[in-house]
Amino acid sequence: MTTRYSFGGDEHLFVECDEAMSLDAFFKSLSMTNAVRDSRIKGVTEICPANASFQIKFDPDLIKPSEILREVKAIESAAEKHDPVINTRIIEIPVFYQDPWTHETLMRFRERHQDPTATDLEYAARVNGLPDVDAFIAAHSGSPWFVSMVGFVAGLPFMYQMVERARQLQVPKYLRPRTDTPKLTIGHGGCFSCIYSVRGAGGYQMFGITPMPIFDPEQKIGYLREFMVFFRPGDIVKFKPIGRDAYDQAVEDVAAGRFAPIIRDVTFDFREFQKDMNGYNTKLEGALHAR
Repeated sequence: MTTRYSFGGDEHLFVECDEAMSLDAFFKSLSMTNAVRDSRIKGVTEICPANASFQIKFDPDLIKPSEILREVKAIESAAEKHDPVINTRIIEIPVFYQDPWTHETLMRFRERHQDPTATDLEYAARVNGLPDVDAFIAAHSGSPWFVSMVGFVAGLPFMYQMVERARQLQVPKYLRPRTDTPKLTIGHGGCFSCIYSVRGAGGYQMFGITPMPIFDPEQKIGYLREFMVFFRPGDIVKFKPIGRDAYDQAVEDVAAGRFAPIIRDVTFDFREFQKDMNGYNTKLEGALHAR
């Protein structure tokens, strides 16, 4: 995995950790992004992390392109000598799979789908070699996901599954994007899951909906008062299937200001994770529900 550096005009340095998305590439990108932020390089005005890369905006009047390139390469060399450990959060996200709202929406756009005779979940189960929708939901909610980047629209998290590549769920996007997607839809395209933070167009398969707001530009929701965007790269997400009654109750709690996401601070060791992914994921889930 060779890192590639390139410049965008006079103010941007693009750092590509790998051409393909992988847990290794994501973790290297995240570690370098954090290190660049913590190093407080003079002239750096913005750092934009992505799935397996990141971009740095800098002021060329304060630092020359050659100097920032040297600084970031030094950070890469230093990062390779340290244990790949980050302090992050694990978050439980309730999901009402097979909800009526995404179902109604997907049925309006079947002519844009690979299989107009099946629902998105039925299609996703089939292309992943799973026997039925319940098996797909179990696979989707059964292991955690890394938030690899936040973007496309404000607050939307892209999430990468924390399992061996052979077990990763992959589903192609719609043949043509929809013009409508319900707010807080759980979507999936390629190897990425996402949560649509707002209502709008989209091309990812739709599996369900969460009652938990993740973007609040007015910052009126209790857990979003400090910052309007909930997710940040490096967060770990565990989906929890819920039924209609639990969904309705959560929506009511959000409206009343009673809803509080289950969040735990954790230390994540990538090397330990690689040694035993299933065991490490079980440990993470245990931390989520520890009293």
